[in-house]
Amino acid sequence: MPSADQVKALISSLSEGDDTHFYSIAMQIAAHEARLGHGKVAEEIRALIDKAKSKRGITARGAIPMARPRGEASELLSVSYPNVRLNDMVLSKFVREKLDRILSEQLAVQKIRAQGLNPRRKILLSGLPGTGKTLTASALAGELGLPLFVVRLDGLITKFMGETAAKLRVIFETLVQTRGVYLFDEFDSIGSARDTGNDVGEIRRVVNSFLQLVEQDDSDSLIVAATNHAGSLDQALFRRFDDIIQYELPDSERVVEAFRSKLKGLKASRISWPNLASIAEGLSYADIARACEEAIKYALIHDQLHIKQSDLVRAIEDRKLALSHIKT
Repeated sequence: MPSADQVKALISSLSEGDDTHFYSIAMQIAAHEARLGHGKVAEEIRALIDKAKSKRGITARGAIPMARPRGEASELLSVSYPNVRLNDMVLSKFVREKLDRILSEQLAVQKIRAQGLNPRRKILLSGLPGTGKTLTASALAGELGLPLFVVRLDGLITKFMGETAAKLRVIFETLVQTRGVYLFDEFDSIGSARDTGNDVGEIRRVVNSFLQLVEQDDSDSLIVAATNHAGSLDQALFRRFDDIIQYELPDSERVVEAFRSKLKGLKASRISWPNLASIAEGLSYADIARACEEAIKYALIHDQLHIKQSDLVRAIEDRKLALSHIKT
C-alpha cells in the first residue's frame, strides 16, 4: 500500500497538473510493490502508467523524464526510463544466472533486510567493448521499473584538486534520495590504481573517496560500474562490489542467437548459420547488431524481399575492416 505521503503527493501533483511528478510517484509505488515481492501488482501499476502516458502523448523516450536530478546533480547525471529487458539480450548462461540472482534479491529486499542482510546491489561489469555491459544497466532498470542514471564523466572529472571527490559525494547523496540504477561507465577513469599515473596524489584522493562512499552507502539504489580495463583498477575496489561479472565475446552458439534475434520478424533467404558464425568470429554483440542493421538497410535500398547471406557477409567483412583500422 502507498504511504500517506505518497497519496498526498499524488493528489497534489494531480491538482497542479504536474504529470511528471504524478508518474514519478506512481513508479515509486510500483517499485515498492516489486520490492515487497508483489510482482503482479507492480506490473499492473506500470501497465496503467504506460497506458496513461500513451493517451496523453508521453512516451518512455519523451522529452520530460519522470525523475530529474536537481541542483549540482543535474550536471553530473543524465536520466532515462529504459524499456529493455534481460530477455532482449543475448547473454551467456553464467552472466544470465548472475543477473537473475541480483533481480531476485532486489525483489525480495524486505525479507533479506529483515534478517540483517543486504541484497546484491553493487555490481562491477568487466569485459571488452560491445559485449553488453552498458545495456545490462538499462535492462536492470527496465526489469525493476527504476530510472537509469548515467554518471556524466565530462561533468565529474575535473583538473582541480579535490573537485572530483566533491562531485562524487553529490552523486552518492542523490542515489540515497532517489532510488534508481546508477551507471558509472568507463569506471577505470575514476578507479585507476593509486600507484600509477602522473598525478598520483589526485588519483589517490578520488579512489579513496569512492572507496569510502561506496562502503558507507546502504541505500536502495543499484550501483553498476562498467569497465573495459579491469586490470587497471585499484585492487581495493574489487572487495567493495557484491558481484563482479565478466563479459566475453560471443561463442558460435551466441553469435547465431544474436543474428537470429536481430533479424527476428524479417525474411532471410538460405542462411547457413554455422558458416555465418564462423565468418563473424571475434565480433562483439554490438558489432553483430551493427552488421545486421547494415544488411537490412542494403536490402531496403535495393527493394529486396529477403535478407541474403551475401548481404550479411558483406556487412560482417565491412565491420571487421572498420575494427582493424581502430586497432591500428
